[in-house]
Amino acid sequence: MNGMGRLGLILLGLLAACGPVPREVAERNCYERARLAQQPRGEIRAGLGSDGEAAGGFDIAVSSDFLMGRDPAQVYDSCVYQQSGQLPSQPLYSRSDWRN
Repeated sequence: MNGMGRLGLILLGLLAACGPVPREVAERNCYERARLAQQPRGEIRAGLGSDGEAAGGFDIAVSSDFLMGRDPAQVYDSCVYQQSGQLPSQPLYSRSDWRN
């Protein structure tokens, strides 16, 4: 296969990857985005290294959706629709795993 043929196959694969995903996958993908729209998330680590030295760190995640005051349910709905082309199977606030 020549270079142009390979390039065509690569481009075709990339275009296929841009297509819609199943709604269930989109709902899983968008759940965390909705959580970050609700409030920032973070993690703090502390401990001792094998050499006895103190070790630690922290991570914080703040989304632009949170900073702009977007409603997590609207973020979730639009994210699921953008990824799957369908509305969520149930509203965010009625999910059993959603906690306000």
